[in-house]
Amino acid sequence: MRILVANDDGIYSPGILALAEAAQTFGEVRIVAPDVEQSSMGHAITHARPLTYRRTQIGDFEAWRVNGTPADCVALGAYQWKDVDVVLSGINLGPNLGNSIWHSGTLAAAKQAALLGMQGIAFSTPAADAKPEFDVLQPFVARVLTMLLGDRALPLVNVNLPDRPRGLRWTWQSVRHYDGAVVPGEHPQGREHFWFIVKPIEEVEEGSDRWAVQNGYVSMTPLRLDLTSEEALAEARLRHREPPDESD
Repeated sequence: MRILVANDDGIYSPGILALAEAAQTFGEVRIVAPDVEQSSMGHAITHARPLTYRRTQIGDFEAWRVNGTPADCVALGAYQWKDVDVVLSGINLGPNLGNSIWHSGTLAAAKQAALLGMQGIAFSTPAADAKPEFDVLQPFVARVLTMLLGDRALPLVNVNLPDRPRGLRWTWQSVRHYDGAVVPGEHPQGREHFWFIVKPIEEVEEGSDRWAVQNGYVSMTPLRLDLTSEEALAEARLRHREPPDESD
């Protein structure tokens, strides 16, 4: 099995090495990641300038750094290394739960894999002031990989690991509201600047990804590329009917 490992924290993040080490028992591993941090880039792709693909060394792994986004890394990595079976993204330093998956660069790398016909699995873990204890997390990463790798019914999965896991749970994406706030500040040279922050304003729902991590469980959320709301589509057809063709 060929396993491509990417992330959005940058190629020198300790999380990508931890994920590659956990993955190496399942197949041949290659790392392709951004040369600088690309957090919260979402599914941006680079089209207005050329990309570079430069070899580097990350632990004992063959690795390449790209001056682009997480999605760029997956597309270029799969082009350079044929017959990739699965893309693992992470381990991200910070959770990707609920609404945050919309702008997550970590998840975007896994989505790009699914768009290209490969399996994509994204891994994230909380990271406040301290470095995550990856030696504690790696056995749970291995358990997740044992369950998911090669399962064609699960082409895209978002995985979040609490700092001290006590088990695994299948979950659904929490879509409860977050409060987006703009916080003004001042640069040391006197220029005004701003931070954009988010924080949950509603309680977590049992069975959701946020609930699982809050309660010490590894959250595994199967996702899909089709964003169509079947319920809203059916309601629209019922209420408004199909518009007539102009030729009619």
